[in-house]
Amino acid sequence: MEQYEPERLTPPQAAAVRRSLSNGRAALTRRSLLRASAGGALTLGGLGALSACGIPAAGQTAGGTSAEDHSAQEKTVNFSNWTEYMDVDASGKHHPTLEAFTRRTGISVKYTEDINDNNEFFGKIKPQLAAGQDTGRDLIVLTDWLAARLIRLGWVQKLDASLLPHAYANLSSQFRSPDWDPGRAYSYPWQGISTVIAYNKKALDGIEVTSVSDMLDNPRLKGRVGFLTEMRDTMGMTLLDMGKDPAKFSDDDYAAAIARLQKAVDSGQIRRFTGNDYTSDITSGDFAACIAWAGDVVQLKADSPDVDFVIPDSGYMTSSDNMLIPNKARHKSNAERLMDYYYEPRPAAELAAYINYVCPVDGAQSELAKIDPAAAKNPLIIPDKAMQAKSHSFRSLSATEETAYEAQFAKLTGA
Repeated sequence: MEQYEPERLTPPQAAAVRRSLSNGRAALTRRSLLRASAGGALTLGGLGALSACGIPAAGQTAGGTSAEDHSAQEKTVNFSNWTEYMDVDASGKHHPTLEAFTRRTGISVKYTEDINDNNEFFGKIKPQLAAGQDTGRDLIVLTDWLAARLIRLGWVQKLDASLLPHAYANLSSQFRSPDWDPGRAYSYPWQGISTVIAYNKKALDGIEVTSVSDMLDNPRLKGRVGFLTEMRDTMGMTLLDMGKDPAKFSDDDYAAAIARLQKAVDSGQIRRFTGNDYTSDITSGDFAACIAWAGDVVQLKADSPDVDFVIPDSGYMTSSDNMLIPNKARHKSNAERLMDYYYEPRPAAELAAYINYVCPVDGAQSELAKIDPAAAKNPLIIPDKAMQAKSHSFRSLSATEETAYEAQFAKLTGA
């Protein structure tokens, strides 16, 4: 088990945090862009009476530290999530799916939007977790690389498969067994995050862009392409274009990808590296093409007829935000019931219709079609099998690797 040491961030890690806080996935404007009506009343059946029999135990055997579970006596669950990552009604005061869960189960949900950045939130909870204390939270949502860290540290609890029948049965294959949590013993995805190529048809003016190579090598696009300040997204897409697997690459592979991007920076081919502020660049045509997050592209396409996207033949990057139960949580089984609820097709569809991220729940598409037929057909929300097959994840990094890779990337982007 990885040992926790309260060390300061290295300069490259600190630079990565600054990038994320200023304009990366932590920037609030990213989620605030995503608005979709989720009309229609919930029609929810009872929890399935699936037996735990036949559900195999997942992955690892070492778990975190449990506490006495007060779920039976205290019908509540404390849920911390990212800003604007839950369905909201027209008044902006109610979360329909959470309230439906409470009506069915009698379990009230204290829902708090107190995660704005992975590193910032880790700083909030690590003193209690390191001391073996309750964080006051039963369920948290963290991006895969930080989820992996908490699992390595032994700071999250192993899940009870008997309370997660829908999650086990309905989890999409592309999210089923990441290298940092084989078999999903400790986590289940809240939503997926896909990285694709967005382009402005008018700005391209007939130029074809179907790959990262097109963006880097076509002189007619000089100064009109953008890449992301998120290291795993930009480097993953570049590695794929070079025929390398982001789940298995070597130090030499990474260095070669850095060199390729550096050449494009030096020549002026790459206009700049951005966070979610690329949305204004691609809409205005300042970018003819850029690496983009699928959740943004859904909204951009709805707002601008010139914006569209392409999935390269080499593939695309997918990460996930994941539900975990921290050590010493008082209401573990209540949290597991809430996790499982969001793997029922109807609640999953209600959520997907509102936030427009990648839905990780098989079976949600038919329910989503009843709410928003266009969203149900959108491969950026419900990937089809062909798109799922092109999905790749960035491998887990050791602390040494992360420091080295972030240092190279910070030099490349000028961070």
